[in-house]
Amino acid sequence: MRLRLLRGGDRGQVSIEFLGMAPLIVLTLVLMWQCVLVGYAYTLAGNAADEGVRAGTAAPPGERFGACQQAALKHLSGAWRGGARVDRCDGTGYVTADVSIKVPVLFPGSIDFPVTVHGHAGAVEEAKR
Repeated sequence: MRLRLLRGGDRGQVSIEFLGMAPLIVLTLVLMWQCVLVGYAYTLAGNAADEGVRAGTAAPPGERFGACQQAALKHLSGAWRGGARVDRCDGTGYVTADVSIKVPVLFPGSIDFPVTVHGHAGAVEEAKR
């Protein structure tokens, strides 16, 4: 009888170990997803700045900021657009644009971190014929 208890004494051990590791696994996945969101925010900010500066170089100097801002925000989805802002779109000869996007916590459109990522782009102004 004693031999039988020793053989089956570790039954269920894998289940117990998995339950102990489950919170660590979930936390690791959440942190990895948050890192993906930070990287994606940088990509979106850079793309929005590129689109904004492209529109800004084609617009007349008086309408440059409006065209830049509209083009930059046009390419962001609604969840990302809420925390985005175009800080600057100016220059003579060489136009630059700065776009700032807030990094969301886990899901875009929910709570935002107090961290903002910045995208910067520049292009040579188009010649008028």
